[in-house]
Amino acid sequence: MTRIFTLVFVSLIVCSCGDNTPKSYTPEAKDSCMLPSSGESTGNYLAPKVSDTINIDGEGKENSWQYAPWKDIKYKWLGNDFTQQDFQGRYKLLWDENKIYFLVEVVDNKLSDQRKDPFDNWWEDDCLELFIDEDRSKGNHQFNHNAFAYHITLDYDVVDIAPDKKPRLYNDHMEVKRTAKGNLYTWEVAMKVYPDSYKDDSKENVPVKLSEGKKLGFAVSYNDNDGDMRRENFIGSIDVAGEDKNQGWIDAGIFGELELMK
Repeated sequence: MTRIFTLVFVSLIVCSCGDNTPKSYTPEAKDSCMLPSSGESTGNYLAPKVSDTINIDGEGKENSWQYAPWKDIKYKWLGNDFTQQDFQGRYKLLWDENKIYFLVEVVDNKLSDQRKDPFDNWWEDDCLELFIDEDRSKGNHQFNHNAFAYHITLDYDVVDIAPDKKPRLYNDHMEVKRTAKGNLYTWEVAMKVYPDSYKDDSKENVPVKLSEGKKLGFAVSYNDNDGDMRRENFIGSIDVAGEDKNQGWIDAGIFGELELMK
């Protein structure tokens, strides 16, 4: 137990800074851990600029990460209530001229990938889901590229619905790596950001150049499946108003605001 505590504590403290440095965590059992509390989460985020090179290896050990604050993924968008043993999540963000970087930590008691076909009900398996609205224009994006809803599967396929109402792979939009320490899974993502003029199958699509002061719409979420053919929960970083909280895949207006700072 002492050895497990040391490994996980060191892993977490590498990715933390200032008042967000974890003081402790509670191991529930062998190969299991709990994320330390990261405080109250809001839907908005001020992302620092990268000061070194981010290597997408699922470790988050670069110096730049210590300047980005942790925010929670804790709001139930769909499904039953969940326990901390079943799921906990948090994230932090960085940026440079070419990409937005996500570091996401998830405690999940069971990873489940029931479908090998990435287009077969892809949202029902365990997957990280990242939403991005390049110009913060909000509005409907269900069958258009006003915003993207990237579902990242356990096999690193990146799926979203295209304007033709069919799912497509957008694997070339990002680089992803996931590591595991017991029940603690760390996802590291480098995302290219495309405008709403993006056209599928076109060779002329160019990601936007990011700059200080730019504001984007975004949300971070997780689909949790514990072994059934349907997800048990859908958990997000935004406290969505109203009874129907599963709106992110349709309405970019529910997203938080990501502001890029120096």
